[in-house]
Amino acid sequence: MAFELEGFDLIRFVNDTLAEDLGTGLPGGGRDVTSESVIPADAGFAGVMDTRDAIHVAGLPIAEAFFRALDPNMTVEILVEEGASVPANTDLMRFEGNARAMLTAERSALNTVQHLSGIATMVAQYVRAMDNPGCTLLDTRKTIPGLRQLEKYAVRMGGGWNHRMGLWDAAMIKDNHVLVAGSVAEAVQRAVAAGVQEIICEVDRIDQIEPALQAGATRLLLDNMGPSVLREAVALVAGRVPTEASGGIDLDTIHAKAATGVDYVSVGRLTQSAPAADIGLDFTPL
Repeated sequence: MAFELEGFDLIRFVNDTLAEDLGTGLPGGGRDVTSESVIPADAGFAGVMDTRDAIHVAGLPIAEAFFRALDPNMTVEILVEEGASVPANTDLMRFEGNARAMLTAERSALNTVQHLSGIATMVAQYVRAMDNPGCTLLDTRKTIPGLRQLEKYAVRMGGGWNHRMGLWDAAMIKDNHVLVAGSVAEAVQRAVAAGVQEIICEVDRIDQIEPALQAGATRLLLDNMGPSVLREAVALVAGRVPTEASGGIDLDTIHAKAATGVDYVSVGRLTQSAPAADIGLDFTPL
């Protein structure tokens, strides 16, 4: 199964991850000492990856890439689609090939699928709790360094969408930017003067909204506002720019905040705090 993400090098990710696990470049490193000492070089295994949890699936093509990197002739069958919602005890992938290759790649493959499926599953929980097709759930930049592309991919597999990918694709003016610039209006005006096309401005008070809009903000991030204040803010904005609720949002509060009329709700814990899905691998000697 082909797997492509803009800006993500799958081969490099797989090679770097395996090199880390194998200790490539370190004294005595570059090998799986356990498999080499215990498993004959020509031994074969059949394997099944299955989930012990009900999950939204993400990362199976990456797992396949780990196994094929060590055994290009391995037979791999992915049994479910990316983003699918599956019950506990569902088989996700079957494969057959060199036993050493499977054992060496096992942890890297599992870590990836467990982590990404955990994110996708949490996102799906938030989408269900939000229960509002007119409001879009967004992630944030609270990602593990080096894994942003994959974690934001997992968010999409769970039914959410991505906020800006990094510091480069939109301006986000927050309280510290305002502190240096002197005011919300001045900070936004500077971004406009610099030719920035998308300018997201964080406001935490109603009286900041009009100055931000007049200065040229293209989206307002309504920070740490309760539902009643959010409704007031949305009414004041009156559809002139999209609005986003952020801060203090969890499974208990997301429905009420999304129901205020905001266009987006952003939640950092989707990538920051999602627990790993309980997914395992079972091997059978051939």
